[in-house]
Amino acid sequence: MKSITLLSCALALVFTFGCQASPAPATQVGVSPGNSHPLPRHALIGYLHNFDNGQGLLPVGKVDNRWDVIVLAFADDMGEGKVAFNPDQALDRTQLITDIAAKRAQGKIVVLSFGGELGTVTLNTQRDEDNFVRTTADAINTFGLDGIDIDLEKIAGVVHGAPVIPHLISAVKRLHGMYPNLYVSMAPEHPYVQGGFVSMEGIWGAYLPLIDGLRDELDLLHVQLYNNGGLPTPYRAEKYPGGSVDMMVGSARMLIEGFELAGGKGRFEGLRADQVALALPSGLRAAGNGYATPADINRAFDCLTTATQCDEVKPSRPHPEFRGVMTWSINWDVTDKRAFSQPVGEHLRAASAR
Repeated sequence: MKSITLLSCALALVFTFGCQASPAPATQVGVSPGNSHPLPRHALIGYLHNFDNGQGLLPVGKVDNRWDVIVLAFADDMGEGKVAFNPDQALDRTQLITDIAAKRAQGKIVVLSFGGELGTVTLNTQRDEDNFVRTTADAINTFGLDGIDIDLEKIAGVVHGAPVIPHLISAVKRLHGMYPNLYVSMAPEHPYVQGGFVSMEGIWGAYLPLIDGLRDELDLLHVQLYNNGGLPTPYRAEKYPGGSVDMMVGSARMLIEGFELAGGKGRFEGLRADQVALALPSGLRAAGNGYATPADINRAFDCLTTATQCDEVKPSRPHPEFRGVMTWSINWDVTDKRAFSQPVGEHLRAASAR
């Protein structure tokens, strides 16, 4: 049973459907917008920069076939709940739409992410929510996207009790009603999720009501195991250090098997293993901390799926359906001569074939 405490905001929602965007037209050859292919058994997920951080821009059409999910980073907050995807001026808009359609025709999944380090979305009122639903649907239809990714952080006001949480639950449910095969993923930092084990105040555990409220719509949760130091778990008193096999396995075990919340505030009931993936930086330069070697990422994956190659932490049982690995980012991986995607991608492909 789901925690009553966590779902209180979701249960209080009154889903007022307000102004609706029109149904998605099948404007692209192949798969219609908002209707994604199923994920492969084990998937490699990467974020693609919509900005030039000195490494150059990589067109969607140049993303190699190792990547199963391409997450476009990021949408822009236009105020009053309105969002937009504004391709970098160095990218050709028409070519981008063509490239997205081609990737989707190959069975890949292409989604738009909201958030990032400086990203916001304004969802304080019912009007904001209506605007969000309408403009998100416009972006899905215009670019022929499979769905959305939620990567909102503190700057977006995601804290316990904030109106963005129930409005976002309602908005995603409405979008899912419009696009029954809409792909939905989340990429919170670990204090917002597993952090609920040590505190349920402020940002700590603030994503748990959101995850709980959308667990039926959620395709994939990949909690960022970087830029926030070690991970507190129920499995030992000390935090597991960033980049360690134990941190990776412990984080996923908490998401799948569940954990008690701080202060006696209930329990987070686990997700299905196929809804969970690891999330690591693609290289030493891609994040401030939390880098894990590809060899250790592959060991953590094997520990979770087969209960072999483990260090201290082991799952209570193997989870052969555990989904895969996400990274920030595709661009950094290309800069690093695919030092992440080649070994990790090949390991996931081999596991899928078994």
